[in-house]
Amino acid sequence: MNNNQISLAKETKKLLKKYDLILNHNLGQNFLIDDAKRNQIIDFGNINSNDTILEIGPGIGTLTLKMAKKAKKVICIEKDKKVLNILNKRIEDNSIDNIEIINDDALKVDFPRFDKVISNLPYQISSPITFKLLNYPFKFGVLMYQKEFAYRMLSNVGERNYSRLSAMLHFKVDIELLTKVPAECFMPKPKIDSAVVKLTPNNKIKDKELFKNYEKVCKALFQHKNKKAENSIINSRHELGYTDKKELKTDIKNLNSENLDKLLEKRVISLSPEEILEITKLLSDIL
Repeated sequence: MNNNQISLAKETKKLLKKYDLILNHNLGQNFLIDDAKRNQIIDFGNINSNDTILEIGPGIGTLTLKMAKKAKKVICIEKDKKVLNILNKRIEDNSIDNIEIINDDALKVDFPRFDKVISNLPYQISSPITFKLLNYPFKFGVLMYQKEFAYRMLSNVGERNYSRLSAMLHFKVDIELLTKVPAECFMPKPKIDSAVVKLTPNNKIKDKELFKNYEKVCKALFQHKNKKAENSIINSRHELGYTDKKELKTDIKNLNSENLDKLLEKRVISLSPEEILEITKLLSDIL
């Protein structure tokens, strides 16, 4: 450990002891204790005095208090009341007046307007919270995920980690890996490493109905990603609103599309997001 890490680790231990806080592993409470990584994450956010920052899962304020010094406002959403009490006390002790706290479930509450989102996300809600964020307009996000999850986000066609997540995010955001964060940078030490990524909305599909159908097709396909696309869709027909296998086969055949037939012959893992979108458009009449 370097001196910075020791100082932040000591500060964190002191706070946990002072407030008799026992961390809840089920809530993904692993606090960052590497000051260099903390500064790096905040620097990636390029925060200025006009920015309203959204932070999901601020914990005891490891990022929050430093971001508040740079931003116009920081909006924190924290579910755990005991952790929130510590954060409130730290805000009071430091005489900070530009932090707004929402004590609620980030998956259920509506987000206020924000410019950027910078968070060490609770890992157990990584996927749903990411897609929820993408329903809101913002400049970019700097978000920490479990390393494996981040790699799935970044994975390309044909790669082992290529998944529904990769295909769906393709038309929503541009993704950049910013830095890896070893498990040793947290307390308590988690079993796996983390990674910080930058998400910049690209909004390539503006038609909401089309994206909804694309989501259905992705769900159906990636449940069997090593099979041919047609078999995957037939086997996961419930995602497309079908119960009868023969009915779906007949409806696909009746579309009489040579291009669709060719695409459905390919293995799911080899289909690009653009090809999956084309399948979605060709299936639109029966979705």
